[in-house]
Amino acid sequence: LTVIAQAILYLLGSIFYNLFLHPLRKIPGPFWMRATRATYCYKLVFGTLPFDMLDLHNHYGDVVRIAPDELAFSGREAWKEIMGHRIKDNKRPTFEKYDQFYRPNGGPTDIANSSGTEHQVLRRLLSHGFSDRSLRDQEPIVKKYVDLLIQRLHENSDRPLDIMSWYNYTTFDVIGDLAFGEPFGCLDNSDYHPWVRIIFEVARFGTVNQTAGYFPLLRSLLTRILSSKAVRSRGESHRALTREKMLRRVELGKNGGRPDLIDNLLKKSEELGITEAQLLKNCGALIIGGSETTATLLSGVTYLLLKTPEALHKLTGEVRSAFETEDEINFTSVNKLTYMLACLDEAFRVYPPIPGGLPRQIPKGGSEVSGRFIPGDTVVAIHQWAMYHSEKHFRDPFNYHPERFLGDSNFESDHRDVLQPFHVGPRNCLGRKCVA
Repeated sequence: LTVIAQAILYLLGSIFYNLFLHPLRKIPGPFWMRATRATYCYKLVFGTLPFDMLDLHNHYGDVVRIAPDELAFSGREAWKEIMGHRIKDNKRPTFEKYDQFYRPNGGPTDIANSSGTEHQVLRRLLSHGFSDRSLRDQEPIVKKYVDLLIQRLHENSDRPLDIMSWYNYTTFDVIGDLAFGEPFGCLDNSDYHPWVRIIFEVARFGTVNQTAGYFPLLRSLLTRILSSKAVRSRGESHRALTREKMLRRVELGKNGGRPDLIDNLLKKSEELGITEAQLLKNCGALIIGGSETTATLLSGVTYLLLKTPEALHKLTGEVRSAFETEDEINFTSVNKLTYMLACLDEAFRVYPPIPGGLPRQIPKGGSEVSGRFIPGDTVVAIHQWAMYHSEKHFRDPFNYHPERFLGDSNFESDHRDVLQPFHVGPRNCLGRKCVA
């Protein structure tokens, strides 16, 4: 009973402090989100947080307190101030990645969760695989799987298909080849490779892991309640399979370089002291970051075009008038399709692959964001789905209008600069050139 009483007193004391004494106490937000992290975690685990954020910003304004120590921003200037480059003589320090979100268990770092000098080194090594020259060299690899996708769709054209799965088959095969030197065989077998299924389960478990990390005393219990032993074992299988594939890729590289995403990383790893664990983490980050997000965008734009016949008609006309044969379609020529690019931009806005926020942490001493002084150690984030569906930024935000990115006067009041699906600043997405 004494332990229970102490726990209750601690909880009540924490709530009282968060509501009335915390440095963020004057910033508006829902009562229970200001009082405890539990409400935020509930919304995160059940997938409603990115969509609830729109209502919260509409009700409370551009700055909302969504947890005792976390703020959400939706102002037009937020991208530059939170994520942007720091000018050399500017006294504003860099907002580093929030470790509780990116690395809830600690462990090895990768291109997605590292900060500072380490991130600069990894980015410099991996950026070689995303250069214009490398993309041209990789084009035959990508084209091979796109051609196989078209072939499989023709073969199955007499029955309904889950196009999202087929896009995933394609993107996982492409990234598998570009990261490990071999595909997953999804398109060949018209099904997910067992490892790909494991990747999806591990990704879902990652949300549970993040949530449990906010409650250290309950972490072990929460992990057991919110995830099965079988799912946890999948994480071990994922690491083992990643290591197996990476070792085969290392052997492949001994016979000469190949135009893929990690060739430069492997060549320089020993010289720069990059451990095997870090190599594994970076390969895993490329697989997840480069495949599922791309398939999500493709699924979204397909759905939106089918729901908007006039846009589909315009796009079909543009593609068919630009090319006489499939052989003319390549990375360079498609960038001349202005309406297609507008369709993709609008799909990023309506159906962002990462709808929530990727948080940063205010450094010691605090800093100003959106005209407010924010105390040090505060977590700050921009939730993309909410920002892109705000009437403050876009006219008719819930409908699909590619014309808004083509200078249509009906949308001249739009704040198109807030659309940043690849983020901004020194840690923006390396894969931008693969889509843009």
